[in-house]
Amino acid sequence: MSLPRLFPVQYEELLRRALAEDLGRAGDITTAAVVPRSARLRAQVVLRAAGRLAGLEPALATFRLLDPNLVIGVRVGDGEDVAAGTVVARIEGDAAPILAGERVALNLLGRLCGIATAARQAAEAAGRHGAEVVCTRKTTPGLRALEKYAVRVGGGSNHRFGLDDGILVKDNHRELAGGVTEAVRRARAAAGHMVKVEVEVDTLEQLDEALEAGADLVLLDNFPLEDLRVAAERARGRAVTEASGGVSPETVEAVAAMGVDLVSMGWLTHSAPALDVALEVQPA
Repeated sequence: MSLPRLFPVQYEELLRRALAEDLGRAGDITTAAVVPRSARLRAQVVLRAAGRLAGLEPALATFRLLDPNLVIGVRVGDGEDVAAGTVVARIEGDAAPILAGERVALNLLGRLCGIATAARQAAEAAGRHGAEVVCTRKTTPGLRALEKYAVRVGGGSNHRFGLDDGILVKDNHRELAGGVTEAVRRARAAAGHMVKVEVEVDTLEQLDEALEAGADLVLLDNFPLEDLRVAAERARGRAVTEASGGVSPETVEAVAAMGVDLVSMGWLTHSAPALDVALEVQPA
């Protein structure tokens, strides 16, 4: 599996804000009151539930931001499926920064592992029918780069990253433009040669209009399954088809079986449950 790459510029500022939020104005007053300044720890990051690992690098960077002298060893890499109880990293050094960074690091790691695990399951289900699962812009504010990374680690793909990297004519755009044909015409005139035009359609009649207007992709919004099958057949060879609208882990395979090219799942980034992860410590 070829993994996407994360760069520190994509997450360090996020980690600084999260740490500032948690440490507040006075820092970790519990550790300051209870733990001797000279105390050292050996800690291990453990996945308590089975799943796909994603986000270990930014999670460990949380501790490095607090103390670059910590000794950190990675045992398992992103993209690997691990059993419950697996130790994925070890940390050793002064106790205070390890304890201060624990919650931020685990919150992030659990969230991204949960998304990657859900994406893996959805991608496998859709892949049995030749379809690809894509995520949406329904991401946690500030976490989009990391959550979309986790989807890719899980085997899914990303839809457009933001409003600036793809044209998606939705129902409100259609209405304000005066219909599907005029919306596509305007979009095509404004788009550069590198930008594709996708149109959301609600009916088979709108699909026919979008295909005639030359849309590159059609988003089939909340189509009944049988209409999805008809739409996929009509559009084959003319436009890429994307099924969307409330797709869940329970329904993704049935949707994919209708012959669409893509299955869009906002659920992956707005509702996938976090994986249970922990930091187990002992005095050094």
